[in-house]
Amino acid sequence: MSEPKRTLNLFDTVMLVSGSMIGSGIFIVSADMMRVLGSPFWVLFCWILSGLITLFAALSYGELAGMMPNAGGQFIYLQRAYGKLTAFVYGWTVFTVIQTGVIAAVAVAFARFVGALIPFFDEKNIVMTIGSFHISTTQLLGVGSILFLTFLNSRGINNGKIIQRVFTSAKIIALFAVIVIGFVAGSQLDYWSANIALPFSPVGSEGGGFNSSMLISAIGVALIGSLFSSDAWNNVTFIAGEIKEPKKNIPLGLLIGVLLVTILYILANVAYFMLLPALGDPNGSDVVSRGVAFAQNDRVGTAAMSAVFGNVASYLMALLIIVSTFGCNNGLILSGARLFHTMASQNLFFKTAAYLNKYNVPSKALWIQAAWASILCLSGSYGSLLDYCTFASLIFYIITISTLFYFRKKEPLAERPYKAFGYPVIPALYIIITLAICIDLLIFKPQNTAWGLLIMFIGIPVYFIFTHLNKKNN
Repeated sequence: MSEPKRTLNLFDTVMLVSGSMIGSGIFIVSADMMRVLGSPFWVLFCWILSGLITLFAALSYGELAGMMPNAGGQFIYLQRAYGKLTAFVYGWTVFTVIQTGVIAAVAVAFARFVGALIPFFDEKNIVMTIGSFHISTTQLLGVGSILFLTFLNSRGINNGKIIQRVFTSAKIIALFAVIVIGFVAGSQLDYWSANIALPFSPVGSEGGGFNSSMLISAIGVALIGSLFSSDAWNNVTFIAGEIKEPKKNIPLGLLIGVLLVTILYILANVAYFMLLPALGDPNGSDVVSRGVAFAQNDRVGTAAMSAVFGNVASYLMALLIIVSTFGCNNGLILSGARLFHTMASQNLFFKTAAYLNKYNVPSKALWIQAAWASILCLSGSYGSLLDYCTFASLIFYIITISTLFYFRKKEPLAERPYKAFGYPVIPALYIIITLAICIDLLIFKPQNTAWGLLIMFIGIPVYFIFTHLNKKNN
């Protein structure tokens, strides 16, 4: 069986990290965060905390990536430290919800914003109904985008590389332009000083003032949005087998990519609060009267630009988000299949996924991933899956970063081209902070987190089924 070729350089690595992170979240989730917290100061605090958490994790992953520069990334790290069962449960969760659920959600976001330009693609435009099950033109376009990107990536790594370079560069430049416009136009307005002075006061809560227990729980809930928008940075480790000088380029790519996106996200939110009042009236007649908290359909980015450009902003932002989500899904589709290929090569996934086609890409793994993501698209369950997969992702980040301590003790002489910055303090801080967020979510979002845990635990019997079938066939 042929091996994948190393064709991706440092620039491609950075584009994969940042491109997989920037989807539609940065343009939408701040509205819900504002309603949960009632204070721009605490909204910005959550974005900064999310950035720090992500950066801490990326710095820690850099050491693991340098030690094990192989395709499969996080799956390989977990397998080497804690065995096949733990690694399989991770891979199972990635396949069932984390990767495919996000691909489905991003595809539907792409289709929704295409609908802003082409009204035919509307969630109310139902093309098929079976009982209570409906399929809309939006869902069909979402599936179409998944299949199209899968086809392009099945024709060779160069296709995926070119798409990632072009679309990620375009959306970074466009997001930077949104920030500059926000700062320039916002400096002529008086919203920033009034917004940043607002105290913690969740929309709909009685009274006001500072309540530490309520604040902690609200931060935990609000962080779901900012953490989801900052997720998927680890996807670059899945494709380590196709990166040149992976021991150097993966740690450096993680650092540059995560830092770049974190800075852009924080500045974008500052721009929003410079252009619009933080709180408004849900029944307001225009973008200014509705403010950030009640932006129409939570489209904060569109509302902010509408304050500058008027109605044309909705088309400009729709185009930006179309570019952003298309590029984001390319990175997710490109990298996710490499994980399933690695699992299959170890008899821990469908055997056919281990196949490399004449272009040296795991085409069958790509199509299996596309099939399940398309089913999730059509099921309409992608929204709920985001809550499940964010919690599951955090659990596995904690477990993966704990392997740093394991390897430092068990393999002190192993080659480490890069050592985790701030070890052991920063990795330990990451584990403590993220564990606290998970506990907060278990308390205040028990239904969603319970489903996430259930999906993970289902992976245990599935693992034994796979191993039993393999023994039987050998």
